[in-house]
Amino acid sequence: MDSTTFATISNIIQTRRTIKPNMMNGQKAPNSHIAALLELADWAPTHGFTEPWRFVVYENPAEFCQQHADLYKQNTSADDFNNTVYSNLQHQGDKASHVVIAIMQRGDLPKIPAFEEIAAVSTAVQNILLGATALNMASFWSTGGAILKPGMKEFLQLREEDQVMGVLYLGYADQHPEGKRTIPLETKIKWVK
Repeated sequence: MDSTTFATISNIIQTRRTIKPNMMNGQKAPNSHIAALLELADWAPTHGFTEPWRFVVYENPAEFCQQHADLYKQNTSADDFNNTVYSNLQHQGDKASHVVIAIMQRGDLPKIPAFEEIAAVSTAVQNILLGATALNMASFWSTGGAILKPGMKEFLQLREEDQVMGVLYLGYADQHPEGKRTIPLETKIKWVK
């Protein structure tokens, strides 16, 4: 196997890392880079060509972070509210370049199960993450805070059958962590002859 293309894609997959937004350095990416990543997302596999991925892009992460923190505050009882969580959500994207909300918009083909639509959006997100790695960008796929709560779904004006799949923080970082796997590959595979 001496394919240059395989070696390139293998390197990108193996060097992709989760880099939390506080590890980003604040450098802005051109909008054209984000648009190119979203074009990669649009080439994800999709059963029945439902193409269920939708994205909301914030060029100013601080705007999203304030909205996220406010949703947390509005939808959390006084007993459960934590001011540290609120502050962390407010400032989570301070060093990110862009924030992208990933959404699964359920298709109109009832024969296609919801899990296939979720898988399609997940592969679209993976395309963004791999593309970001190829552009030497840092990325973080988050589902924390109020992201998966009903308040976020309402804020985004989604239908009942739609689903927020997470928020992607995109930017640049000065350091990239080493990768590791803790479970040996051979224990995850069964070859059948």
